[in-house]
Amino acid sequence: MIFTKMHKFIKFLIFLKLSFLINFPVYSDDFSEWKINFKIQAINSGISEQVVETVMKDARFLPKVIEYDRFQPEFYEDTFTYIKKRSSKNKIKQGVKLYKKEKKIIDIIEKEFQVEKELLLALMGIETNFGKYLGKMDTVSSLATLSYDKRRSEFFTKELIILLKLVDQKIIKKEILFGSWAGAFGNFQFMPRTIRNYAIDYNDNKIIELKKTEDSFASAANYLKMIGWKKNQPCYLKIDLKKNIPKKYLNSSAKKIKNKRNVDFFRKYILKNEKINLDNNLKAAIIVPDKDIIPEAETLSPAYLVFENYEKILKWNRSLRFALAVCKLKNNFKDEI
Repeated sequence: MIFTKMHKFIKFLIFLKLSFLINFPVYSDDFSEWKINFKIQAINSGISEQVVETVMKDARFLPKVIEYDRFQPEFYEDTFTYIKKRSSKNKIKQGVKLYKKEKKIIDIIEKEFQVEKELLLALMGIETNFGKYLGKMDTVSSLATLSYDKRRSEFFTKELIILLKLVDQKIIKKEILFGSWAGAFGNFQFMPRTIRNYAIDYNDNKIIELKKTEDSFASAANYLKMIGWKKNQPCYLKIDLKKNIPKKYLNSSAKKIKNKRNVDFFRKYILKNEKINLDNNLKAAIIVPDKDIIPEAETLSPAYLVFENYEKILKWNRSLRFALAVCKLKNNFKDEI
């Protein structure tokens, strides 16, 4: 039995390695040529030539960014492991400590935006370990690398253009642009598009500072409010499914949650459904997050009933596991604050 499990694990590692090698592109001096063409595109989009030259001058290709892009934890950790790592007692302890220190401003933001402080703490805790891991990669180089890479070039080219416009408009400063490998920035890891659309200069000092409590918490709360987060509404519920549930009701992709029904409709497919104390008219869907990710995972386990608020977290990060971890940590904070 032990040998069989080890054999399966080795096969899985080989599969990952081969997948990585197949998808890892070979790079040459083409990046320099790409940079020249991108500068022209940026200037043509209305960004001042001086800003384009200044910001892009030191942009370089970062091979590590491509490696991280091909091997994200959302794509290989099982749900139990992923959630456990991100909702630990130590994580709760750190979050409570931050809340006590910044209680006054966090409470004001919660009341103004109608977004629970527990949710804000959960997101910050998972994204940056409460500001301890903001990322040290040059944001411009990260975005340039991913823009040059063919896998998601269009998306990251647009993000880089937006970033340059934010610098050109003096909304953010070039000197502080260090963050994650994917180009995300600040306490809540905002991408440039999110900064443009939702970030707030909450303390009115004429610059958005997403590495500081006031602006970062207000910006995160504003984002959640604007996308439709509903305070004090459920996020998910872990369930055990009966074997007769039609496969069409099982969502294993985060791209789009399909076949939503009222809670009452799904009760006939859930074991011990009488213990589910929820409004029968509440709209829900079922997810089985391990099915398409973990080799030989069970089809019906783990399974979760997810609601509208859960899908709002998916807009933040399109990962079934990420959204579950955020909601779990949020619930854990509720018992401690």
